[in-house]
Amino acid sequence: VQLVESGGGWVQAGGSLRLSCAASGSTFSINAMGWYRQAPGKQRDVVATITSGAGITNYADSVKGRFTISRDNAKNTMYLQMNNLKPDDTAVYYCNAIEFRTVPLTRYDYWGQGTQVTVSS
Repeated sequence: VQLVESGGGWVQAGGSLRLSCAASGSTFSINAMGWYRQAPGKQRDVVATITSGAGITNYADSVKGRFTISRDNAKNTMYLQMNNLKPDDTAVYYCNAIEFRTVPLTRYDYWGQGTQVTVSS
């Protein structure tokens, strides 16, 4: 599985950005996808996730009500709509895909190269 992000950039506080993550390769094996972010000097944290089947979503408390994760299965693309951005949202955003294999039970994580999001006050 290969993942390519796009859509990052610079925006003023209160503005919006939309990130995209295009998946290619063995996309049929993906069980869930998500967005993570990493600010300088901090660990990489989950922002939002979406399952491949039912499309169940989950969000970090810090982005609930402002960010929306979605997917277009026909295009093998996942999105993150980010509204009302805050300076604390500044980070490198990474696309993630998870594959679970059952024999043996193993989790595989695939990552994109990351895209920078900068929010100025």
